[in-house]
Amino acid sequence: MTTATDQPHHAVHYVNRVGWLRAAVLGANDGIVSTASLMTGIAASGAGGQSVLLSGIAALVAGAMSMAAGEYVSVSAQADTERADLAKEKKALVTQPDAEWAELRDIYVERGLMPDLAGEVARQLMAADALGAHARDELGISEIATARPVQAAMASAASFAAGAAPPVLAAAILPGQGAVAGIVGLSLLCLVLLGHIGARLGGARPARSIARTLFWGALAMAVTAGAGHLFGAAI
Repeated sequence: MTTATDQPHHAVHYVNRVGWLRAAVLGANDGIVSTASLMTGIAASGAGGQSVLLSGIAALVAGAMSMAAGEYVSVSAQADTERADLAKEKKALVTQPDAEWAELRDIYVERGLMPDLAGEVARQLMAADALGAHARDELGISEIATARPVQAAMASAASFAAGAAPPVLAAAILPGQGAVAGIVGLSLLCLVLLGHIGARLGGARPARSIARTLFWGALAMAVTAGAGHLFGAAI
């Protein structure tokens, strides 16, 4: 009879999601905060509803493209560095395999293995996949952490647009001064939802995530609105 302990263990860890989760949460949060803050600042300056709506649309498009470009460039730089390190490691494995074996053995000794066992583990791993073993244990490059520029760019752009859409829709639907209250209220609600979802996906406590997301978003909108009111009155 097969028991529960006999079943293969396939744990799903939260770290497996870190690559796309970071880009998605950052993009959505930036979309909500930057777009809503800009729109409330424009509204506080005394601009009309059409100007507020147009500023939101411009912020959505420009922000999504900026996030995509920024993520692609930064993650591409990371990918270039990874490729350079892997090429260097590949060459070292050909020219000085004994030194590379000793290097891997010493890594395992530092992690707590006895020298003889560490040497045997290093030998077997290098026999199976020498470059993969050194990439993972010496360089810290794994399948999870490998840089993916296109994926990061698309996730950031899409999440920014999704975050920026609610305040823009509020300005398009609600009339006059009601739009400002709608933009702020809907944006704060979206920040609460984002904090909750991000915490759940990342295995963190929702209350803490919601509190910090809500605090910084509300602060950004308040400061921008104050700046808009100040400079609007001056102009």
